[in-house]
Amino acid sequence: MHFFLQVAIVLLTYLALTPVFRKLGQAQVIAIMVAGFVLGPSVLGWLWPAGQAWLFPTKVTFGDHNLSHPNLVAIYVVGQLGLVLYMFMVGASFNLQLLSTHLRQAATISAVGIACPMLLGGAVGWWLVSSRGFFTQDIQPWQGGIFMAAAVAVTAFPMLAWIIYDSGLVDTRMGTLALACAAIDDAAAWIILAAVVASTKGKTSGALLALGGGVAFVAIMILAVRPLLMTFFQWSASRVDLQGGNKAFPTAHFCGVLVVILTAAWVTDLVGVYCVLGAFVAGAVMPRGELLLTITQRMDPLVSYLLLPCFFVYSGLNAHIELIFNRSVLMAAAVVLLSAFVGKFGGVALSARWQGLSWSEAGSIGALTNARGLMELILLNIGFQNKVITGELYTILALMTIVTTFAATPLHRLFESRSITYSNVFT
Repeated sequence: MHFFLQVAIVLLTYLALTPVFRKLGQAQVIAIMVAGFVLGPSVLGWLWPAGQAWLFPTKVTFGDHNLSHPNLVAIYVVGQLGLVLYMFMVGASFNLQLLSTHLRQAATISAVGIACPMLLGGAVGWWLVSSRGFFTQDIQPWQGGIFMAAAVAVTAFPMLAWIIYDSGLVDTRMGTLALACAAIDDAAAWIILAAVVASTKGKTSGALLALGGGVAFVAIMILAVRPLLMTFFQWSASRVDLQGGNKAFPTAHFCGVLVVILTAAWVTDLVGVYCVLGAFVAGAVMPRGELLLTITQRMDPLVSYLLLPCFFVYSGLNAHIELIFNRSVLMAAAVVLLSAFVGKFGGVALSARWQGLSWSEAGSIGALTNARGLMELILLNIGFQNKVITGELYTILALMTIVTTFAATPLHRLFESRSITYSNVFT
């Protein structure tokens, strides 16, 4: 079993790619995402098929049956753990004050920025179902429409936040608005995600359980769990010295927070929404302060640079770039990419301009909110695991994710270079 070698190669790959992407003006998170696809069949498998098959085997033969390789299962489990903990950290950094400050502008921009790509994506999804080969046989046109509407409408809040902080835009009006829009988009994405998961259930009861259970879970976390957490954090803070650089933090307190995260992830997975929603909400309801900051700081290196890359590798192992090299699939890829980019960029930019921003600021927000990254990959994996989409559509959407996320920073800088000045949120 060479699982440990696999993880070591993952680390070496994104460390090698990081300076390359830095020179291209990209955030490190882009290198982590791309590393997963580089190690999959689309790149390494094309350059060195035998080596890639040995390093990252996906199947093992047991009698007459082909089963998932134990190493692939291990990568999946580690990646899921990393994903859950990372989404907790995203929820913990969710700035409700930022959202409330720019709520009116951000809500208007987000509404149009979600509606436009959803309409285009829904039409594309309906067409792809009728074209055959992109959705599984049991999927109805309306289900394909919902899935594609979600796929082209989402914005990756954690990835966008990383890009904005990395680019030094956090104190600008444009950067603040982009983050606020992404926060609203993220909330909408969870609703869309619940609808997608519910639509794949064979029974109406399953769909109602997913949607109703998700709403009930959020309500319970806000109304019941948050007050308990506030009491727990106050009790912990009275026993922990976090001042003067002393970060002494009892293991029992840290484990208590982990229990909340993992239980929340289990509950949402149980009702059929998806485990990441539970982790995200658990982070969002945590009381803010030095204690929460210490917890996330302790998690961050292990999660961001060891566990989460396994999720990207697992996603990359399911993408087969050779599947798109025929006329019909290439045409579908072009239509999906065009609808995703034009719908999101056009909707956000025009709405932002209507809200009084300059064309350069509106264009920058449109470019930045096109970063789909992690949210898109979560959606793809849900669709693939629930047998909604085929390998062809998975690869098309994975390619769209990389292209739109990669293009976000250069396009922002292009619009930024045409702007005379950005207004600072503190002026």
